[in-house]
Amino acid sequence: MNNLSIVFMGTPDFAVGILEHLVKNSYHIAGVITAPDRPAGRGQKLQESAVKKYAVANNLNVLQPTNLKSESFIEELKNLKANLQIIVAFRMLPKVVWEIPAYGTFNLHASLLPDYRGAAPINWAIMNGEKVTGATTFFIDDKIDTGEIIAQSTIPITEDDTAGTLHDKLMHLGADLVLETVKQIEENKVSTKKQPKTPIEKVAYKIHKETCEINWDKPIEEIYNHIRGLSPYPASWTTLYNNHESLFLKIYNVAIHKEKHEHSLKTVLFDKKTMKIAVEGGYIELLEIQLPGKRKMKTQDVLNGITLEINTKVG
Repeated sequence: MNNLSIVFMGTPDFAVGILEHLVKNSYHIAGVITAPDRPAGRGQKLQESAVKKYAVANNLNVLQPTNLKSESFIEELKNLKANLQIIVAFRMLPKVVWEIPAYGTFNLHASLLPDYRGAAPINWAIMNGEKVTGATTFFIDDKIDTGEIIAQSTIPITEDDTAGTLHDKLMHLGADLVLETVKQIEENKVSTKKQPKTPIEKVAYKIHKETCEINWDKPIEEIYNHIRGLSPYPASWTTLYNNHESLFLKIYNVAIHKEKHEHSLKTVLFDKKTMKIAVEGGYIELLEIQLPGKRKMKTQDVLNGITLEINTKVG
């Protein structure tokens, strides 16, 4: 039986669920490494990461290096005398960091590797219409998400899942998978599997503003997957052309109606309560949207405050 002392590295909410699971299962957390506080919001006040907030609330030792290669940070890390490092939604580590602990450094990734290596696996799995995804633990090497796989667990993607709901499901799945992996290491029962070296077709590229723009010429299912795969963050968007005015419109929640119609694609059909877009294969009904300078609102509430013209379109 290996006596474990763990350094945990992570930043967002997703990582908090995994750290909390380790703490509740009485594992010794020698230190928590997270991103430096950053200015955010209109007042540009310094904001602590979700992981830091949890760590401080639970009296865990926190380090926030700006340079992972700095001699002072490496010395601090070594002084923690941890023999295992766990990485969840952090950043790429230099070799001088991941090779420190005796039992290695492993990462939790929210996909079934080797598919969806990269920054946004949850979003892309939904956007590409996948029916199944999962989580993977693997030992870190010198490339991104290519190390030897320790364990995997699968989960279905339902037709109603968004990036938000799948994020939460994978956080719970990942917490259990990390615990399973830690127990394997603790009991010296780890067996790994190498990933293929051939190029992978399904990649989880970082999402940019242009990635989020809706292509209304696509079939109805592809548009639906695109919207829910970006909801609630960063949110898909389109331009609403109404009475010689163009508005930037974020779209968070929609319903699809598959039926034949004779409307031109991208035509906006509306009444006092509903707004829907004519697309190939039916209509996309907008349920929750956001106009510039406004908060996210139900479409019916938005329609109470604007006047749409008969020839309104999106694109």
